Amino acid sequence: MIQAGIELDGASDHGVSEALYLRDPDQNGVELYRDRPKEEWPRAPDGSLAMFTKRLDLEDLLRQREA
Repeated sequence: MIQAGIELDGASDHGVSEALYLRDPDQNGVELYRDRPKEEWPRAPDGSLAMFTKRLDLEDLLRQREA
């Protein structure tokens, strides 16, 4: 996406997944995401899922790609 010059509309960390938001040439919204492995999902003390929405650290994402 960087090489193609595609700009992001947003990027979110949901705890269970990471998502990138962009627009296609017709200006339709597109979401690209990856689910984290279940063992990495955030849990509340009672064991239920503790999903959230936070800003995705894009610099960390790029560092992971280079590692």
